[in-house]
Amino acid sequence: MEVSRRKAPPRPPRPATPLPLLAYLLALAAPSRGADEPVWRSEQAIGAIAASREDGVFVASGSCLDQLDYSLEHRLSRLYRDQAGNCTEPVSLAPPARPRPGSSFSKLLLPYSEGAGDLQGLLLTGWTFDRGACEVRLLGNLSHSSLRNGTEVVSCHPQGSTAGVVYRAGDQNRWYLAVAATYVLPEPETASRCNPAASDRDTAIALKDTEGRSLATEELGRLKLSGSAGSLHFVDAFLWNGSVYFPYYPYNYTSGAATGWPSMVRIAQSAKVLQFQGQAALDCGRGHPDGRRLLLSSSLVEALGVWAGVFSAATGEGQDRRSPATTALCLFRMSEIQERAKSCPWDFQTAEHNCKEGEQPERVQPIASSTLIHSDLTSVYGTVVMNRTVLFLGTGDGQLLKVILGENLTSNCPEVIYEIKEETPVFYKLVPHPKKNIYIYLTAGKEVRRIPVANCSKHPSCTECLTAADPHCGWCHSLQRCTFKEDCAHPENYENWLDISSGAKKCPQINLFRSSKDKTTVTVVGSFPPRRSEWECVVKNVDTGRQLCRGQSPASKTCACSVPTRATYRDVLVVNVTFSVGSWHLSKRFNFTNCSSLRECPVCIGTGCAWCKSERKCIHPFTACDPSDYKRSQEHCQAAVEKRTPPRTAGGGRFTDNKSNRTHQGLQVFYHIKSIEPRKISTLGKSNVIVTGANFTQASNITMILKGTSTCEKDVIQVSHVLNDTHMKFSLPSSRKEMKDVCIQFDGGNCTSVGPLSYIALPHCSLIYPATTWISGGQNITIVGRNFDVIDNLIISHELKGNINVSEYCMANSCRFLAPSLKSLKARTNVTVKLRVQETYLDCGSLQYLEDPRFTGCRVEPEGDTELEVKIQKENDEFNISKTDIEITLFHGENEQLNCSFENITRNQDLTIILCKIKGISNANSIDTSSKKVRVKLGNLELYVEQETVPTTWYFLIVLPVLLVIVIFAAVGVTRHKSKELSRKQSQQLELLESELRKEIRDGFAELQMDKLDVVDSFGTVPFLDYKHFALRTFFPESGGFTHIFTEDMHNRDATDKNESLTALDALICNKSFLVAVIHTLEKQKNFSVKDRCLFASFLTIALQTKLVYLTSILEVLTRDLMEQSSNMQPKLMLRRTESVVEKLLTNWMSVCLSGFLRETVGEPFYLLVTTLNQKINKGPVDVITCKALYTLNEDWLLWQVPEFSTVALNVVFEKIPENESADVCRNISVNVLDCDTIGQAKEKIFQAFLSKNGSPYGLQLNEIGLELQVGTRQKELLDIDSSSVILEDGITKLNTIGHYEISNGSTIKVFKKIANFPSDVEYSEDHCHLILPDSEAFQDVQGKRHRGKHKFKVKEMYLTKLLSTKVAIHSVLEKLFRSIWSLPNSRAPFAIKYFFDFLDAQAENKKITDPDVVHIWKTNSLPLRFWVNILKNPQFVFDIKKTPHIDGCLSVIAQAFMDAFSLTEQQLGKEAPTNKLLYAKDIPTYKEEVKSYYKAIRDLPPLSSSEMEEFLTQESKKHENEFNEEVALTEIYKYIVKYFDEILNKLERERGLEEAQKQLLHVKVLFDEKKKCKWM
Repeated sequence: MEVSRRKAPPRPPRPATPLPLLAYLLALAAPSRGADEPVWRSEQAIGAIAASREDGVFVASGSCLDQLDYSLEHRLSRLYRDQAGNCTEPVSLAPPARPRPGSSFSKLLLPYSEGAGDLQGLLLTGWTFDRGACEVRLLGNLSHSSLRNGTEVVSCHPQGSTAGVVYRAGDQNRWYLAVAATYVLPEPETASRCNPAASDRDTAIALKDTEGRSLATEELGRLKLSGSAGSLHFVDAFLWNGSVYFPYYPYNYTSGAATGWPSMVRIAQSAKVLQFQGQAALDCGRGHPDGRRLLLSSSLVEALGVWAGVFSAATGEGQDRRSPATTALCLFRMSEIQERAKSCPWDFQTAEHNCKEGEQPERVQPIASSTLIHSDLTSVYGTVVMNRTVLFLGTGDGQLLKVILGENLTSNCPEVIYEIKEETPVFYKLVPHPKKNIYIYLTAGKEVRRIPVANCSKHPSCTECLTAADPHCGWCHSLQRCTFKEDCAHPENYENWLDISSGAKKCPQINLFRSSKDKTTVTVVGSFPPRRSEWECVVKNVDTGRQLCRGQSPASKTCACSVPTRATYRDVLVVNVTFSVGSWHLSKRFNFTNCSSLRECPVCIGTGCAWCKSERKCIHPFTACDPSDYKRSQEHCQAAVEKRTPPRTAGGGRFTDNKSNRTHQGLQVFYHIKSIEPRKISTLGKSNVIVTGANFTQASNITMILKGTSTCEKDVIQVSHVLNDTHMKFSLPSSRKEMKDVCIQFDGGNCTSVGPLSYIALPHCSLIYPATTWISGGQNITIVGRNFDVIDNLIISHELKGNINVSEYCMANSCRFLAPSLKSLKARTNVTVKLRVQETYLDCGSLQYLEDPRFTGCRVEPEGDTELEVKIQKENDEFNISKTDIEITLFHGENEQLNCSFENITRNQDLTIILCKIKGISNANSIDTSSKKVRVKLGNLELYVEQETVPTTWYFLIVLPVLLVIVIFAAVGVTRHKSKELSRKQSQQLELLESELRKEIRDGFAELQMDKLDVVDSFGTVPFLDYKHFALRTFFPESGGFTHIFTEDMHNRDATDKNESLTALDALICNKSFLVAVIHTLEKQKNFSVKDRCLFASFLTIALQTKLVYLTSILEVLTRDLMEQSSNMQPKLMLRRTESVVEKLLTNWMSVCLSGFLRETVGEPFYLLVTTLNQKINKGPVDVITCKALYTLNEDWLLWQVPEFSTVALNVVFEKIPENESADVCRNISVNVLDCDTIGQAKEKIFQAFLSKNGSPYGLQLNEIGLELQVGTRQKELLDIDSSSVILEDGITKLNTIGHYEISNGSTIKVFKKIANFPSDVEYSEDHCHLILPDSEAFQDVQGKRHRGKHKFKVKEMYLTKLLSTKVAIHSVLEKLFRSIWSLPNSRAPFAIKYFFDFLDAQAENKKITDPDVVHIWKTNSLPLRFWVNILKNPQFVFDIKKTPHIDGCLSVIAQAFMDAFSLTEQQLGKEAPTNKLLYAKDIPTYKEEVKSYYKAIRDLPPLSSSEMEEFLTQESKKHENEFNEEVALTEIYKYIVKYFDEILNKLERERGLEEAQKQLLHVKVLFDEKKKCKWM
């Protein structure tokens, strides 16, 4: 599978989830995935593996044993144990559900006698064949016959356990086999054939003499099961301190359950006589409620005297009980096991014991510090390297982990050193390479891999290599990289190889130190490679290339180089220091840019400068300071940092545990967690994980804590978004594959568990079928693979059509989707199937499209009288058509249909025959004769196939004339009848249409003359937004996501908590020349889009919100520059569009400066206009689906398909609720509604009536109340959709109205509180309608008594008078609004308008522009177009209200009329002109005269002095202090600067007088880079 990544858009930083850091660390630690590692693949699943010291690796699979070389590239020999030339399993062995033990025909594989004197090496093998036989063979070649063999040595059951060890003992120093096995299983009689003799059935452990002819067992060489013991499953056998140990656990092979605690049985390492030395139970249950009673893998770390085991709890059917704590690695001290083992008859028979009755085995506890808990461990191997204990762990998803124990045997967080791409579970036994300790053999399924034990090369530097503390890795001087010792040239030379015992301080490091007041010395410390030639060291000025000093020394001494203290060297900003000896070299770059401006020691030294302790300042290293105070080490700086910095978790957040529950406003709040979705995510993380529960909005600080492997750090993630009281969203970072425990912490209290969450690998596709489909699409396509339950969506990608999202149904191992139609493309084309996970696209394979199938004919044949057989002929093609793809229908008689059941498809040489049958009919023969055609549906393709007929010539000639005569007579008769009927209907329709037209025109005329809208003069307090939200909505009209990051509570911020990098950037943008140069540079970049320009201008406005005087001066400079550009082309187009930073900056400046004028003068008439418009719209019918209304200003929103309607007066009774218990609230209100209103519309009118009557809202939300119609003692709940709703012919549901329920004048409606809440916004689909009926119903009889039997005809133009009616209703309010905008209160214009208009007049004079129209257009483009139109079209920018689409359409007409008033061109309108232009055509000339007077009045006012304007701007700046988080704006500005850093730097270099700004910019970049490094550290 190929992986292609799409660059994700930049996101604001989230401190709680440092995704860039985590992704970086994961990238560094990315394990190998099998590209170069050698792999051996067997025919069958591998059952045993062992490695000999000299003769290679032995792998048993099925009934074969292979001898491989150590590289796994060649097979040296093979043994066929069951049938010659055949390795297949005699009985098919299905892999059991883990963690149940696996099955195998190979039971023992023990190389021994290697290097023992002159003897050849031997191999002892045990198989289930021949009643559990054992064989001894020569190690050198498996094809030689066996030396000795014996039966009934190992378990003869494939699932039965066997463990053994070979050792030398006795006077004759003979080789003995101690073997433990499950000889008897509770299986049916099929297994009883191989069970041992009755006398041996209770044997558990036997002692065998391997040098005897038949591996015989002496009478005293058996240890038998006690009567109470069930089956025991033995896992391993090993020797330690003169004894043989067998780890095991009691196991019920039928149920798959462990029936007791894992234990260790101990016998003496003796000859002939088996001496039982006791048993001890092992307790590795910490962290799991049921304990872990299954032992999966075992490894003795002999050098440490410690035994390691992987233990597991039961996981239930289908792994449904697997959790992050299911498995664990536990280490036990062998001395403690030996000490606590007791010889009691618990699991084994013993004659001599002194145990009390009822006494239980003592459970040995593991070494607590080394216990590692994980969701799915399968195997372990331990060893000691360089006095460090190293443990390798296999997992159930194919990972190889590496754990390095600390000094106190403390486990670290395991490193993933390898991942099997197929995610096959790792075999329970890991085998080390016997010759090279840098390899380990990893077995999984049918494959064995040789894996390097470390990924040394991922450490790029010596310090990182040795700090990692991996005993397998070290720093090779000659190669200058981190390697295995074997990979380093001359590793025996101590000077050429540094291992972890040397420590990172031994790494070569370049140092600067002051050797005297006059010079600074550069030298190198640490360990170096063997030196056979002279040292050379050079210090060079990077900017000029000039050498500042050069030194040489003999090989025996270290080179040093001194830089004299000179005044000229203070300008040296960057130096490069190089030390070399022979082919080895070491270099380091030091940056001394702006040392004096750095105020903190760590930042100072981190940039290459020096810290003068006595003067507490940062200095250039080549300038004077007392040598004793001259610091080039960060030790004292780091100590200071460590004292200040509180501990953090790996996820970037702090983790607090065991705190009391929180209180909220004096009440204790209980937070409830219900679920988390999804439960599985990919290793890339997931940006929208939803947690459901209760009371989320009560908490101010919510974090999610993820805990995976017990020895790893917890991830702490801050909540991304609390959606509502019951839902919140988290963005989870990337992680490696494992299951993690999830808990949620509210306000630092106890962490509430949510359950497990699994990180799994990216999806992998293995097969797409069928791989060929037809161009019309619709075929069922299936993708087979794994991990499909984490994909976000499935995409079909084509070079011409682009990406097509496809609806898919995915389970873990398969995805199904319908192939989309590609009819518009050429007939033969290939598309790529892709899976999207987060922002990563995975190629899944290709799907080929071919021409649609071609059908040539069909035959219908009766099979008796109850069954019909239909055969459809099709041209041969490459399609794989299944039963689910095809649907066949037979048409017969008078268009009757019969479904045909698909049977099969037969492909012949010329044609393909599709056979289907129609069964269970009674008249097959008559259907056959009346059958006409067959319809075939293949996905989206629908074809009609004609029946093949072969009539004789004479039959044809006789029948044809008769048919022609009949058809002619019938056609004439039908035509005459239809003509008469059509004439009659047309006459009726014309009469009805004429009547309707007359009525509607008369009604419209009467309404225009008589209708009067009762405008509510008192509408309560105007709901103005505060300044902060007003400004943000005008600054970012399309980027609502910025609102929350700028509306942080600034009053609670610590004034002393200042970010040095942002302070420096703030100072830099206050340099006018620099800022103007930056803006011009950005605007010249091709990919600096219009959106970027607007965002940059808004960020700049916020950053300079408290410096409006400076912002105004910037605006002036940029406007002049824009005029220079416009004057070269068309000056009238200046400020027309928002295509530059200055144009958006002007909009924002006007918004800031006119916010007070807007609120005090224009706000009230504007709100009155919106309210009046809403009243007028709701006076007539409004279609709730399309929002079209009878009364409107916009023709596009006119409801011309209006039904007849009437007003219904309702008596509404409001239920008393705790939210509104005021005594003076009127609860009985008369409300007027329309009979065509839906129940939802009636609710809104009732709510509005309550507000108007009482002056306060009811107290409940609209979705929380219901309406009940009270008729006598009966009540009926009114709903938009219920069982009585009318369903039209095409399945569309008509919403219930007041008229639907036949509610009459004076009816009583009760308003009640619902028991359960429902979503507030009901989403209506295409399956619903209200007033506008679907096309299929438009000409049918209207449902209802009044219209039964007649049709309604509607013409849109009949209702254009409604536009005029609406205009008349709001005319006075609209004129009041317009005149408030172009009025001069107290004969003074707002400061901003007067100032900017005077500025434009002055610029026109300077540029000698004599055309007055140009200045008029400039003023119009800068004020009405850039500000007022934006406000008029968006009342939600000013008030806390919602703008409906219909209101938006009406306000667009008003805004157009407003702008026409400012236009200089005379409108030439005809009868065909759009209605929105015609509506205000008579008013526009009056408005134009008023506008000209307005502009003249402003021009005639005395000019503002600069002090007046500065005072106004200063006062405005003070008003807006602490309104916004300016640091966020500065950060966003810096992102643009750093994106085009090189271009800006080049611009500064070319401009004169900007040298200081250039230095400051470099200094700011250093500070930001240092801040980024600190975050990573």
